Amino acid sequence: MHNWLGISTQISAVLGKTFTIQESDPIGGGCINQTYRVSDGRFHFFVKLNSPRNLPMFEAESAGLQEILQSGTIRVPQPVCHGKDGQNAWLVLEYLNLNKGANSHGSDFGEQLAALHRITSPQFGWHRDNTLGTTPQINTVCADWTEFWRKQRLGYQLDLAKSNGFNGKLQQLGEQLLVNLEKFFSGAAPLPSLLHGDLWSGNYAYDGDGNPVIFDPAVYYGDREADLAMTELFGGFPPDFYSAYRYNYPLDSGYNIRKSVYNLYHILNHLNLFGGNYLYQSEQMMSRLLAEIR
Repeated sequence: MHNWLGISTQISAVLGKTFTIQESDPIGGGCINQTYRVSDGRFHFFVKLNSPRNLPMFEAESAGLQEILQSGTIRVPQPVCHGKDGQNAWLVLEYLNLNKGANSHGSDFGEQLAALHRITSPQFGWHRDNTLGTTPQINTVCADWTEFWRKQRLGYQLDLAKSNGFNGKLQQLGEQLLVNLEKFFSGAAPLPSLLHGDLWSGNYAYDGDGNPVIFDPAVYYGDREADLAMTELFGGFPPDFYSAYRYNYPLDSGYNIRKSVYNLYHILNHLNLFGGNYLYQSEQMMSRLLAEIR
């Protein structure tokens, strides 16, 4: 049984009126946090709980949602507050009644994601680090995209894999790939676009009015192709999503090869989070990429 007092008190301060949690219904769906819908009978909120030491993860998530919210391009749950006590860290968000919706809304989603990606920054990265799942995601700003991807994305995951005991072929292939990374970006000039950062099918839905909603971001400014690539990684999004995106913001032909450079980051992260089942897939992806440039 959770002690909801700290959360109730903080929500009350934000609302400017007393909020006492009367109902707390667990919501399934995630493997990292405990999630609840809480209510006092009038107001409803979505609450994520984790251990107190993980408060920085929630602070970064709140800041990422705020960054997307300020773009005015696509709906996200509005952050309400975050904090911790001796038992839990928490993140309180606007409660949205979400559903997967019909594919007919995919075109709105594609158009709105294209608009999000037109929000740009002077440099790649972000003003703070965050997490991809529970893995630290380093966002130190950098003017050179290839260097950013080499050091802070693939290189970081390969170093983590080494510390997790994944050596040998994985590291040999990884080293070759990092040395040759520029070859995948010949003629490309990616802009530092505002990215969701973890855009797979489990991190979007539709609200009651059919508007697309994205959540659980790992925000940074990077090549928009990295967001698009991940949408294809675990099952893909509706066809009208892709056609609307490409209509509103056409993709370079080099995307079809580079998407594997981007998705390798997520597969390596899965290797580091969940273990050896992803080892063969990581090695295969790197072998195929190296074959493209030989």
